[in-house]
Amino acid sequence: MTRSEVSGRMFKWTFVLGEYDIDYKPRAAIKVQALSDFLLEMIQPYEEEVWRVFVDGPSCLSGCGVGVVIIAPPGENSKLALRIDSRVTNNEVKYEAVLIGIQAAREIGASRIILYFDSQSVTEHIKGVYEAKDDRMLKYLKLIKAQAESFVDWSIEQIPRDENGEADALAKIAASLQEVNTQEVLHVTRLIFSMDEEIFPVSEDSWMARLIKFIVHKELPED
Repeated sequence: MTRSEVSGRMFKWTFVLGEYDIDYKPRAAIKVQALSDFLLEMIQPYEEEVWRVFVDGPSCLSGCGVGVVIIAPPGENSKLALRIDSRVTNNEVKYEAVLIGIQAAREIGASRIILYFDSQSVTEHIKGVYEAKDDRMLKYLKLIKAQAESFVDWSIEQIPRDENGEADALAKIAASLQEVNTQEVLHVTRLIFSMDEEIFPVSEDSWMARLIKFIVHKELPED
């Protein structure tokens, strides 16, 4: 402060700022809580952002498969391939794909999703643009809407087939091979029923009843 050039600059600043009514106060220490409040205010957690879910469910001669690609808000993706060994039609496997995509997104922790599918009929049925008349399709729609209620917000959009190539490839791999052996696939399983007993009614005396209770509700027999 003893240097003349420094004192000269301070005199200029005093002259320029003198026309303003400025009240100077010492700065208080910034507490850690202020930084925490700032982070909570400015940073959105991933689950509050929109997750993108691509699904596909083509039917092949060797079986049916479902492919799901989930892209998190930061851009990281998870892949899921499932083989369906139960007898379902080509239309039914498409609804199965939507159900599995919804369930996978819920399990991974997403609360807001946009589901992308290249099937116009399924997409428009879920949106309510087309009216589903088949009883099984109506039950699928009912179950999809029930599953989707667990999200804060969700929607489904139709995309061109060439934009859904990754999910389609996973579905075809799962359908054509008995086992999927690739590090890119997050999880592989064989699905017996992804629907509940309302769509596949089975009596308590049936040999399938105990299997369904375990698969759907994780209930073991008493013995």
